[in-house]
Amino acid sequence: MAEIITLGGYNEVGKNLTAVKVGKQVVIFDMGLHLENYIRVAEDEDIINLKAKMLIDEGAVPDIDQLGEWKKQAGYIIPTHAHLDHIGAIPFLGNQFKANLIFTPYSAAVLNANIKNEGMKLSNKQTILNVNGSIPLKDGLRLEFINVTHSTPQTVMAALHTPEGVILYANDFKFDMYPTLGKKPNFKRLEELGKEGVLALICDSTYANYAQKTPSESVAKEMLRDVMIGTQTKGKCIIVTTFSSHLARLKSIIEFGKKLNRRIVFLGRSLAKYSLAGEDIGIVNFSKEAEIVKYSSKIKRKLKTVMADGKEKYMLVVTGHQGEPKATLSKMASGELGFRFDKEDHVIFSCKTIPSKTNIENRTRLENELKDFDVRLFTDIHVSGHAAREDLRDLIHLVKPKHIIPAHGERNMTLGLINLAETLGYSKGETAHHMKNGGRLRL
Repeated sequence: MAEIITLGGYNEVGKNLTAVKVGKQVVIFDMGLHLENYIRVAEDEDIINLKAKMLIDEGAVPDIDQLGEWKKQAGYIIPTHAHLDHIGAIPFLGNQFKANLIFTPYSAAVLNANIKNEGMKLSNKQTILNVNGSIPLKDGLRLEFINVTHSTPQTVMAALHTPEGVILYANDFKFDMYPTLGKKPNFKRLEELGKEGVLALICDSTYANYAQKTPSESVAKEMLRDVMIGTQTKGKCIIVTTFSSHLARLKSIIEFGKKLNRRIVFLGRSLAKYSLAGEDIGIVNFSKEAEIVKYSSKIKRKLKTVMADGKEKYMLVVTGHQGEPKATLSKMASGELGFRFDKEDHVIFSCKTIPSKTNIENRTRLENELKDFDVRLFTDIHVSGHAAREDLRDLIHLVKPKHIIPAHGERNMTLGLINLAETLGYSKGETAHHMKNGGRLRL
């Protein structure tokens, strides 16, 4: 018998944590932040050293006490990728488990950079498992990482092989046939799992109500090309902001900046952290093509140099895509860093506004400040990293799970995946399970 506790990510987007018990072994998939609540406390998306209890009370990390006796039995913590809503709670909660961390090289590099930057310590043993690799666990279990595409490198679906069948944790992903960094999804292995027998699919439902296939990252690259190369930028500074973990997007931004003969500068802690983590494992080499400036004092000095040299010679890639008050772009707009925006400077948001109250308020404030300078704003130059309804349909057809458990979504999103499952012959409450945080399910 397999038993599942759905602890985080079932009432909301973020704060992901799912625990699976098979025999005496407890395996935890993901341990993430609720970014809106975290940013409300920290005023930035970057990891800073805060108390676990305060973060639990604020709803910023999962309440792991709800695991009960499972907390002592947990032998493994398995993050599927490097986004903070999947890995960001580990620095605060990981030491409360005598569990082995198993993750890809990039996820490990990002986590350890966060810990090192803040002088934090993590006692958990760490095991690196490469994409498309597998490793035996205790009591006859086995873990397999299956390559998929998402908006950060080395994202995997985690397949837990058990005597009851495979439990496939697919949270987050999309099926990108034309990725700009990394390989295509491992469709062959997913189809093989479907033939071997998948007991349960725990699945991203964020875009389950969107009747489409999520566009490729190559589409976002063309959107960027159109804005950066196809508009008149002569004599103007170009400022770009995007998700710091989105190395594929950053790679495209650098490519177009070079075509424009701009000096490229990355400004901000999280940009430095994710970029250098990618360099540590050899998947990018941004330092060769861009200057990376990490801390506020050095950023202020660099911006002074940019102003003196002539800012029309530069492309500045900055943190602050959600309008976070402590991020570089907000500080530039407020005048805190001594930077001067001029009329028709280009400010490009290669992202979408994550639809939470805090983010909407922060972005609205920031955009209004930028509009006061009469800059040219380009927003939503972006495609999602999440599977839409037709990608989800393809996954279900590939792996043919006996049970479907929607995750990573608010109620309307998880119900959207339940609805799709019902059109494919599943029955709500019997083989398609609508779970909430703190729920338990026996299979």
